[in-house]
Amino acid sequence: MDADVGIIGAGVVGCAVALALARRDASVVLLEAEAEPGLAASGTNSGIFHTGFDSAPGELETELILRSAALRDPVLDALDVPVLRCGALLRPLAEDQRETVAALAANAERNGVEARIRDDGALEVPGEAVTDPVSYTLALAGAAERLGAKLHTEFRVVAIDRTDERLIFEGAHGEQVGCSVAVNCAGLRADEVARLVGDDSFEIYPRKGEFLVFPPPDDEPLERILLPVPTNRTKGVLVFPTIDGRVLAGPTAVDQEDKDDWSVRPQARDEILPKATAVWPALEGADPIAAYAGLRPAGRGVNYLIGPSSACPRLVNVAAIRSTGLSASLGIAERVCEMVERLGIPLGPERFLEPGDRSPSSRPWWQRTAEYRAA
Repeated sequence: MDADVGIIGAGVVGCAVALALARRDASVVLLEAEAEPGLAASGTNSGIFHTGFDSAPGELETELILRSAALRDPVLDALDVPVLRCGALLRPLAEDQRETVAALAANAERNGVEARIRDDGALEVPGEAVTDPVSYTLALAGAAERLGAKLHTEFRVVAIDRTDERLIFEGAHGEQVGCSVAVNCAGLRADEVARLVGDDSFEIYPRKGEFLVFPPPDDEPLERILLPVPTNRTKGVLVFPTIDGRVLAGPTAVDQEDKDDWSVRPQARDEILPKATAVWPALEGADPIAAYAGLRPAGRGVNYLIGPSSACPRLVNVAAIRSTGLSASLGIAERVCEMVERLGIPLGPERFLEPGDRSPSSRPWWQRTAEYRAA
């Protein structure tokens, strides 16, 4: 099978890129090593659509988060993706945190994101929202397929051969796919894919983020995302509602080397619960009904690496997309379309999205994630 563009990795970013290209009449093949899209980092994150209120001005990551926010609502509406538009609240828990909160409010203003400091010193960010990240990823994949993209699951790329005009992907079972331009959206394995064309310019390592899932205490639903005051290393432990009425707390931030270790550490509960209780005292004494871990594809010394490989210009690397990939996915896809067009793939005007269905099972996404990774 041949296509104009071959995309490696059907996480949320790969699916967004596939849809953006298919909407502009490129022939697209989307290759996923797992049995379904969204079974790795995209299905193990928080599901929060961040506004970018706290993102560093001038950074590519910030630019793409803000651009995605401008692109997102028509896509969500057309694809009927569930969204809880609940907003977020960041409350200083000590007097010395008020300066940080004020700085975040000023940062939000620089980024053009609505936020305000209340009389009690808490920062309100009304644009923050929660989705089902699996439904969102599958909706993007389904919409791309309806526009002609071809999805191949259980296709793990183990070799990339080059001819004068084509790149040939070879799968682990001997299958082959050819394309003119390739896009590397392989997440945790993006560095390994790049090395298949001799590109060793970056390295990806897994940063584990563990989450606990709770029923709402006393059947009182949580009405908004509760954010801690961040530190230089991490945004800290959040407490937030899910689409299906549960409450999530997390994540941790554990740097590791093993890209296949999705386990929840025994000490994760003791690390999360006190911090979560400080943010929302209603969780005091609560018992989680589930736990899961996500592995964020962090880059060593690099963040949001998006561009043609120096070793193979027809391979566009989209790598080191950390935990904000869900929020930035549409902006990333738009940026990749520009690069693909510069590499000689003609793109037409954007086509309308066609409603349809590519739904996960009836299980909540966090349960699907926990069960899959525990298997």
